[in-house]
This record gives sequence, structure tokens and C-alpha cells, in this order.
Amino acid sequence: MTVPFDRAPSALHNTQLSFDSLGTPLSDVTFVIVDLETTGTRAGQSEITEIGAVKTRGGAVIGEFQTLVKPEHSVISPFVARLTGITHAMVDDAPSISSVLPSFLEFSIGAVLVAHNAPFDIGFLRSACERLDYHWPAPTVLDTVTLARRVIGRDEVRNHKLSTLAAHFGTQVEPDHRALSDARATGELLHHLFERFGGYGVTTLEELSTVRQSGWAKRQAKSHLAKGVPSEPGVYMFLDGTRRVLYIGKSGDMARRVRGYFNASENRGRMAEMITAAQEISCLPCAHALEAEVREIRLIGELAPPYNRRSKNPERNSWIVLSDELFPRLSVVRANSALERSPAPPLGPFRSRKSAQAVKELLDTLYPVKRCTATITKRSLGDHRPCVSAQVGQCGGPCTGITDPEDYRSSIGEVFDLLAGDLSSLQRSAAERMQRLSGEARFETAAEVRDSMRSAVSTAARAEQVTALRRVPEITAAAPGFDSGWDLAIIRYGKLAGAAHVSARSALDDSLTALRSTAEWVPAPGALPQETDSLPEETRLLAGWLETAELISVLPADDRGWSLPRKGATSHAHSSGAVRLSNPV
Repeated sequence: MTVPFDRAPSALHNTQLSFDSLGTPLSDVTFVIVDLETTGTRAGQSEITEIGAVKTRGGAVIGEFQTLVKPEHSVISPFVARLTGITHAMVDDAPSISSVLPSFLEFSIGAVLVAHNAPFDIGFLRSACERLDYHWPAPTVLDTVTLARRVIGRDEVRNHKLSTLAAHFGTQVEPDHRALSDARATGELLHHLFERFGGYGVTTLEELSTVRQSGWAKRQAKSHLAKGVPSEPGVYMFLDGTRRVLYIGKSGDMARRVRGYFNASENRGRMAEMITAAQEISCLPCAHALEAEVREIRLIGELAPPYNRRSKNPERNSWIVLSDELFPRLSVVRANSALERSPAPPLGPFRSRKSAQAVKELLDTLYPVKRCTATITKRSLGDHRPCVSAQVGQCGGPCTGITDPEDYRSSIGEVFDLLAGDLSSLQRSAAERMQRLSGEARFETAAEVRDSMRSAVSTAARAEQVTALRRVPEITAAAPGFDSGWDLAIIRYGKLAGAAHVSARSALDDSLTALRSTAEWVPAPGALPQETDSLPEETRLLAGWLETAELISVLPADDRGWSLPRKGATSHAHSSGAVRLSNPV
């Protein structure tokens, strides 16, 4: 089957941003640097006497706000008057906070608020809004004290007071405990701090907002490891002194991503520990982001780095199977042998044993499946005694008087259908149970039923998509890539066999010819997911990528081509909102 390349869906013209592309550059952010003078130090008891604010964007001042405020219920103490120079006589004719606050909120709308010792100033503003029943917009707040402590050590300054930092950086405005002067000095300090953070790779608001102290000095000492990392898609590996792989990651821009591990925005404790042990960074450039993701999955599965949590030990995935017994029961297993002996296809893999167990318990509740673990043979059938589940009417096994194994299997026929991919009875029975539980006001239990049902449906849908894709000998596809080019992929039996990137459509034919000649040969997989050379996680990733890619050609193994059952698990998952429906139908 060949799909004309010039019939690209409209989605192809909208390139999806990667995680590396997320973030608001600091030069594009509007900041309002604010400073308050007050009658005391406790918000709610003391009152504001002056508000000063400076609005900046891209380092340029675009507005200022300044006003005295007449306190209504408190007095200005002699100490505060000497410190700030603000007296009762100065504020006697000033407007009240009820008339000033709306003007300030309008001045700062949509901006990031900045203050030196921000909890003090923001606390007074928030308290005033609450007292006057004004809406507090809950803006993003940056504290220049916190930021300064991250990049300016005590070896440079004796403390992190505004006056000390202003003198250290030589700001044009000297703070003098008046609101507008202090706000102007804080604005200058903020941009000096931006320069410091820029040297460590922190250039976006999101990075700056997540700055943490933990491991900061240790990460700075290792920042030289990021030198030489290329700015292209690929997989990067942190190695220790014995060249053991500690951590594996992927990125569409390895240089930018690796620099992030050494700046102040990296606050994961495990990463700080990993970077402390790292002595080298090794890089594997890739044609595009998809190839990088695939190679990351393969390398983590092969090397099991100690600081990676995902994609390791796929053999530990959990499955729900029917046991190979005279009267089969549902069980949660990991061993391949149990999957092979099951009289019905397994349901899985589940990402955790806990989620598999929750689904198994739901199926036990909805269907008359034998629950007890006692092994029953034809000889011992007459001696079998009812189990606890049978006594409360929750077991449909031989406990209830069924002695013919065929009659028992007939009674759980819907379980066999479910494991074969027909989840209609599960959705129907689960909906009825949720409605009954809701009528009894047992809403938490009803929510557990809903979550377990969705887990079963989405897991079955993922397995169905993996099986369908692994059945196709070859798929060639293209999707929009970086620099307005195209990412090409050849997928054989659910495994990425070749990858390339072209910057112009005119080079597609030659690139595809070369790619097919060098693509990896992939044998047809076995009957079970564990027997194939491709990891199920890789195949699921490829299936997701194909949802937004354009098929150039498909080499089918049979008349079905690349297709999914019309009433299979994926269709049920789509109708229930558990997962998106893939392209094949």
C-alpha cells in the first residue's frame, strides 16, 4: 500500500514543541518590582504607608507607580519615621489603601511580581486584598533575596541585604528606605542576578522560578562536563570514574538539556547525587527526536542505569492471566511460563503490580470466577469445601456446586472474551456497579471501580496497538521535524529499523532509497511480546508517533495490513476517553 506523500494531513504543518522548547525567555517577561513602607512588620496588624513599583521588560523601564498611603487604624512609630522619613504629616492628605490598591493591581496585572524579601511585601498586599474583599490575582513571585543567595556566596558579600547587594553591584540608584528608590534599586539588582544565572544556563522564567539550594555548589563544580555536548538530537549518558553508566537521557537539543543539570533549576535530590558521582558525559547523536527516544528506551533496558527509573527491568511488568487449571482463576504474574500456559491471552503488561492487582480484584467482583487458590482435580472435586468467597456469594467456582469444568468455563465466557479483546461486558458491568455504588453513596468505591476499569481498557488498548504494529513487516513514514525539515522512519515489525532527517522535500526520494538499503533487518516476532527483539515500550512509542506522521508506504503481512479490530480494545478505550484512537482502523 502506498500513500501519496503530497497528501499530508493538516496536522503535519503544526510541529509539536518538545519539552526542551518549553519555557518563557526572561527577556519576554514583564516584571513589576515592588517595595512597600509600612507602620510595622506584621501584615494584618500594621498598615502600608507607601507603595513604589517599577515595571520592566527586556531590561527597559516601561512604567513606574508611586504613592503615599494614609494608615487608618495604626500610627507611625518614631523608629519607623526615622528609618523611612515618612511622618503623619506627610500621609495626612494621602489616599487610603482602599482607593490605592485597585490602581496598583491594575498596574501589575499580567506581570511577575518581584520584591526583596518578597514574603514581607506580598504578605501586606495580599492581606490588604483580603481585608477589603478584593480579588488577589496570585501572580508568579520572585524574591531577589532567594535568588541572590543561590549565586552570590558569603565569600563575595557579608549578607544579602538590599543595601549590601546594591553596593556590591554598584547600582545607579542607592536604596534609602523609600518605596520607589528601593524598587528601582531592586530592579537593577534583578538584572544583575539574571546575568549571573545566564552564565549557568538559566534563561527562562520557569527555570528561575524553580531554583533550589540543594546541591547547587556541587553542580557548579561539575559544569565543565557539559562542554563539547553537541546541540542536536540524541542520547546522553552520565558516566562515573569507571565508565559505568549512571544515567541516560534524551533530548532534541542535547547541549541545552545537559546544561540544565548543572544550573539552579535542577532540584531533584537524586540528580544532585548522580552529578556529584559523574566524571564524564558520553553522547550518541541521532537523526531526530524519535530515534533519540527509541535509543534511550533500548539503552536503559540493556544497561539498567541506577539513576533511571523508567524503562528498566521490563521483565518485571505484571500481567493478569487465567491459570492453567481444571477450574481456571485469575492471577497476577510476571513469569513468562505462566503466560505461555494460560488458556486465554494475558491482559497486560501493567506498569505496576498494584494497578494489575486492582484490575484483577475488579474482574473477580464482576465475573463468577473461582477465587480460592486451592488446586482442584477431578479426583479431589468431591472433597472440595466452599471457600469464604462462596459463602458470601462472590465465587462461581466448584464451591457453588458446579462440577463440570466445561459448565464452569461457559459461565466465565465473558472473561475469555475480555482477555481476547472484547471489553464490552467489562464496560457494561463496571458502569452498572458504579451506578449501584453511587446510589448507596459509596462514591469512593465507585471511583475505584472507574479507575480500575479505565486501567484495564487502556492497558488492553496499548497491547492491541503493539500487536497490530508488530504484525506489519515494514512501514515507512515521515513527520515534520526541526528546521522545517522532515523526520523519516522505517519501522519493521514494531521496531525502528532506520531513521533520517532531510531539510528539503526534494531530497526525500534519495534519502528514502538510501535509508531502506541501510535499515536494520528485523525478524518476524514470536507469539508473545517477550519473544520479540523489540521492547513493547518502543513499539507503543512508535505507534504514538505514527498518529501524527504521514504514511509513505506500508508492506502488509496479510490482507489486514496495519489495522485494529473495529470493536477491539482501542475502540473501547477511545469511547471511554482512556486513550486516543490510533490511525489504523
